[in-house]
Amino acid sequence: MIVIEGSDCSGRSTQTQMLKESLEAAGHAVMEMGIRRSNLLAKAISSAKQGNLLGKTTLSLLYATDLADQLENRIVPAMQAGFVVLADRYIYTLMARDLARGADLKWLKSLFGIALEPDLIVFLDADPEVLFYRTLAKYGELNYWESGMDLATGNSMHESFLKYQKSLRGHFHRLAEEYGFTMVDATPKPKVIHREISALVSGYLERIVQQPSRAQRETAALSPVATGRPVRVEEG
Repeated sequence: MIVIEGSDCSGRSTQTQMLKESLEAAGHAVMEMGIRRSNLLAKAISSAKQGNLLGKTTLSLLYATDLADQLENRIVPAMQAGFVVLADRYIYTLMARDLARGADLKWLKSLFGIALEPDLIVFLDADPEVLFYRTLAKYGELNYWESGMDLATGNSMHESFLKYQKSLRGHFHRLAEEYGFTMVDATPKPKVIHREISALVSGYLERIVQQPSRAQRETAALSPVATGRPVRVEEG
C-alpha cells in the first residue's frame, strides 16, 4: 500500500496517476483509492460541503465512514488479490485538516484506527505561496474549505488561505515525524518529481519481494467473510 499525500495543488493527483501508469507498465496490478471515493458516501459528502455548513465533528465522522466503506469493499479485497493499492491522499490529510480545526490527536487516532498501515507514505511538500498561485492558475479562484474560511482566521480569502495552508503544512510535518513520511519537494517539474518517487517505490518493492508488506500482513489473516470487520492498527 503506497500513499501519496500533499495539499491541494501540490501535484499529488498528477504524481499518483503517473506512478499508477509506471507500476502497471512494470506488470503490477494497481487499485487506486482516495478520500471521498466510496460508493456509499462520496456524493453525499460533496453535496453536503457545498452549503459550507457542516461542523468539524460531522465532517470527521463522514470521512471515517467513507474510509470504512472503501476498506470493506475495495481496499482489503484488492490487497488479498495481490494488488498494489495506491492512495491519492489517505487518513493523514483528514487528520491534518482536523488538527488545524482544533481536533484532539488522540481522538483522531481512535477514529481512523480502522485504517490499514501503509507501507510507504510520500508527502509532496510545498510552500503556501506556491499553492496559492497554483490554485489560481488551475481553478481561477480559491476554495472555501481549502482556504480555511470556516475558521475565520483572515480578513480576506487570500490571507485566510495562506494562514490555513501554513497551519496545515505544520500539522503534516508533525505527522511526518510520527508516521515516517518520505518528504519530496513539490516545486520541480512533474517529470522530475516522478523520477524521484519512482526510484523510492522501485527500491521499496525490490526490498519486499521476499517478504509480505505491512498492509499485506494485516489482510492476509482475514477470510473473505471477515473483510467487513474493521482492521485496527496500533496507534502511531
